[in-house]
Amino acid sequence: MSVLITGGAGYIGSHMVWECIDNGEDVVVIDNLVTGFDWAVSPQAKLVVGDINDRVLVENVIKEFNVDTIAHFAGSVVVPESFEKPLKYYANNTCATRNLVETAVRCGVNKLIFSSTAAVYQAPDTLVPVDETAPLVPASPYGQSKLMSEMMIRDVAQAHDLRYVMLRYFNVAGADPQGRAGLSTRGATHVMKLACEAATGKRDHFDVFGTDYDTPDGSAIRDFIHVSDLANAHYTALNFLRDGGRKFTGNAGYSLGSSVFEVAHAVKQASGSDFKVLHKPRRPGDVPAIVADASRMMARLGWEPRFTNLETIVEHALAWEQRLSNPARLEQRTPPLAPELKVLNNRVSQS
Repeated sequence: MSVLITGGAGYIGSHMVWECIDNGEDVVVIDNLVTGFDWAVSPQAKLVVGDINDRVLVENVIKEFNVDTIAHFAGSVVVPESFEKPLKYYANNTCATRNLVETAVRCGVNKLIFSSTAAVYQAPDTLVPVDETAPLVPASPYGQSKLMSEMMIRDVAQAHDLRYVMLRYFNVAGADPQGRAGLSTRGATHVMKLACEAATGKRDHFDVFGTDYDTPDGSAIRDFIHVSDLANAHYTALNFLRDGGRKFTGNAGYSLGSSVFEVAHAVKQASGSDFKVLHKPRRPGDVPAIVADASRMMARLGWEPRFTNLETIVEHALAWEQRLSNPARLEQRTPPLAPELKVLNNRVSQS
């Protein structure tokens, strides 16, 4: 049986592909390559270039590759953009998830791992770890689109044979320690990515949005989780479902807060670059401070993070950014493209 990973050519999805491959799984990826890259997919995985809204495409992939589990990462993830283009976020996140789940149910795929977010929570008043009982009051269309998807998945699981894990993660950062994958998306807004771009000369400064928060140094505090730890969390979720688990919703984070200024300082220390840091106004949808209480997931799924040190996360993120600075150093590992499947649209490449 195979694991279908949607959005597997993107940042988090490509790390999940490697996690599965490292554990001996057969993997097939569906990605439209709008923000992802074909070379980011492990050469041991099969890549289908297409859209998860194409239900004929998804159904034929499921049948052709004997898919029994779907790990769903495809979607739009930029909070500020979601205020400008809310319809895009409801289409790419909520509606696309609805279509994917419908196809999974129709094809008898009964194990689903859903990539959710801490943006579903109400902004906390104080810096205390947020657990799963916190109020679900998203501050952005992005968070709302993910919460609506969560609600839909729960409702479908009540009516059909669908088992699920939904992981709400906080601020994803870093890159594969072996240098096989990292954040490559053009125009990415991840804090650590932007700082690393400043350190490698790709931008002439680093912006800190909000320096007057009620935090020790005035900048926002976030729980930065290493992307490889997050991929491993999803793989433990996969094993939970295989072992008979029926449903689980939990936080993925470290319960450790680092400020934006601390991230900038760590990147400067690791790179030796004293790049310019500019102070900018707060952005809509940003909260002063939020960290995860991930004890529930650690206890229920047996997940143990490996890269909780901020300096380690920065080291891996910076190493990847330096690789991106020199394309010749990137291994062009174009994966095998899936063969044309019986009734698939012509966007599926032939081998």
